Amino acid sequence: PAVGTAYARAWALCQQLDNPPQLFLVLFGLWVLYYTRAQLPMAQKLAEQLLHLAQRVQAPALLLEAHHALGNTLHRQGELVTARAHLEQGMALHDPGQYRSSAFLSGLNTGVAGLGYDTFVLWALGYPDQALQRSQAMLTLVEDLSHPLSLAWALNSAAWLHYLRREGPAAHERAGAALALCSEHGFAQLRAVGSLVWGWALAEQGQAAEGIVQLRQGLAAVHATGAEIGRPQALAVLAKAYGQVGQGEEGLSLVAKALAVVDRTGERFDEAELYRLKGELTLAQSRVQRLASSVQNPHSAFRIPQLEAEAEECFWRAIEIARRQSAKSLELRAVMSLSRLWQQQGKKKQARQMLAEIYGWFTEGFDTADLQEARALREELSGHPEARRRKQS
Repeated sequence: PAVGTAYARAWALCQQLDNPPQLFLVLFGLWVLYYTRAQLPMAQKLAEQLLHLAQRVQAPALLLEAHHALGNTLHRQGELVTARAHLEQGMALHDPGQYRSSAFLSGLNTGVAGLGYDTFVLWALGYPDQALQRSQAMLTLVEDLSHPLSLAWALNSAAWLHYLRREGPAAHERAGAALALCSEHGFAQLRAVGSLVWGWALAEQGQAAEGIVQLRQGLAAVHATGAEIGRPQALAVLAKAYGQVGQGEEGLSLVAKALAVVDRTGERFDEAELYRLKGELTLAQSRVQRLASSVQNPHSAFRIPQLEAEAEECFWRAIEIARRQSAKSLELRAVMSLSRLWQQQGKKKQARQMLAEIYGWFTEGFDTADLQEARALREELSGHPEARRRKQS
């Protein structure tokens, strides 16, 4: 709240001046405020004003920051193609020599921030290897800066990319380094955000109970800072962890909360994944019902077709959202979930055809967990001998 009060006063004072660079500073601070609060329509409006002002004065440093602000805001809203264009325009203006030791407006080195934003968009668009290359370039750049805040931010960003690529050990390593640095320098918000991916990495590596504790603490810590951006993703991470320990109802409750946040804020980057996760947790319920009907309660079998239909509807919703956003990585995950369901229902031909179409689109990332699983599932649906051998083993 104090930040908002200070910038509101600064904005009022700026109305008395004809000083575009000073006005840009105030607008940028307001953008950070509204973005962090996940008030994205206002954040987008402010970012567009930043770009208009920077274009009017034709200052490369201001144009860079404006493109990054608008690109990052659009990425959070699921406007990935447009976000990518702005981030690329911003990076084209980056001069490593000029900004080598400067944090400039945002408190972060401009090159580090631009590369970090770009990694998430590239991954979602279906370029996981290019995203990793961007992340590595970001870490290389930040190593030469002697700027703790930029380093902590970069380590956090790298950890979240490993989360997206489903690389638990690498995420654990990066998040651990970020947490240590944030604790040393008192970066409360970054520490809270880093603890979320740290918790996911623990759960991914078989420490689900400990991971859930860490995730819940991280969520509370983020909320205490007043930050709301990234909340749908954080709730999704926790919901996945609950699913791992068989607490599907708790997971579904968290997904419902996350989708409510999406509707309230317009932060739609994780919307497709949330619907896919809702479908997976619903299917887990159907498996519980199937087990109960086979053991002691035949009446529970009546719920199974209904739950499967609900799950299929969620998967289709996830696919439609991912396609609308051009989010190929998220589309692949949703198609795999639907294909597995169809496989169980005997619809192998339809599953094979849909999976082949999305898998055939990819040109990189074949060593990632998602694409490896997609290939194995495609072979299984095709009756490939290697798939049969894997299943028997």
